[in-house]
Amino acid sequence: MSSQGVNPGRRRVLIGTTAAVGAVGVAGAAIPFVGSWNPSAKARAAGAPVEVDISKLEPGQKLTVEWRGKPVWVIKRTPEALSTLPKLTAELRDPDSQEQQQPAYAVNESRAKRAEYFVVIGLCTHLGCAPLYRPDMAPEDLGKDWLGGFYCPCHGSKFDLAGRVYKGVPAPTNLEIPPYKFVTDSRLIIGIDEETA
Repeated sequence: MSSQGVNPGRRRVLIGTTAAVGAVGVAGAAIPFVGSWNPSAKARAAGAPVEVDISKLEPGQKLTVEWRGKPVWVIKRTPEALSTLPKLTAELRDPDSQEQQQPAYAVNESRAKRAEYFVVIGLCTHLGCAPLYRPDMAPEDLGKDWLGGFYCPCHGSKFDLAGRVYKGVPAPTNLEIPPYKFVTDSRLIIGIDEETA
């Protein structure tokens, strides 16, 4: 002991013990805190890729699946529907898909990996309403120039059968194309593509 009654050895042991207990306490509190940053199992499942069987999809038919809480439409377009796409270029705001609303492989006239199958998120790019699939030509309510496409009744936005937005409507951009890939000729996976596989 020193002349002032302090034992330096005992002080070092107490400081070391206090530091160790404090470190264990900090680690014990940090582990659940850091773990809370991870998404829940439900959130992980909501963002997981979705496999879709398209074998029974008839020409002109639309199939709806959910991916990340959004409706995704898979439409089997007819040759007649595909033939309308080049006729509308002058009436569209972004006919060449310059805005980043699709993966690189969908920057083409059909906005698809395979022109026959159109995969698109079914939400209007104006306020997120669900447009109606209107493949009929020249209906009375849309006019004689309508060649088929998507019509949002909420605010009047119009899109062609490739989801490209018309000029002069509230929607600012084309409909969004999610990442996807074909596993076989009759199955595709939404939420993943070859670049991320």
